[in-house]
Amino acid sequence: MPTAEEIKKVVDWCEKTKKERDRIYVVERNVFRNEMDWTRRFVLIEIDRPMDDASKYSLVYDSRFKQLWQYINGSWRRIEPDPKIE
Repeated sequence: MPTAEEIKKVVDWCEKTKKERDRIYVVERNVFRNEMDWTRRFVLIEIDRPMDDASKYSLVYDSRFKQLWQYINGSWRRIEPDPKIE
């Protein structure tokens, strides 16, 4: 699963895109599909779209809490970085 750096990279991109588009919510193609393995299953990234309206196949970003969400096993779950095992 994702590292903290990868999550930060996606969050930063979402923040930048939201400011550029200046919309209530933004739906964009997933630009990270070929870069990060864990994002391959998400066709779209939906920024600030209500989870009730968002596609279950999208990565959803909530700018209020700066969190990424994915739909798994019937519910929306926050994407967390993998714990580092040493």
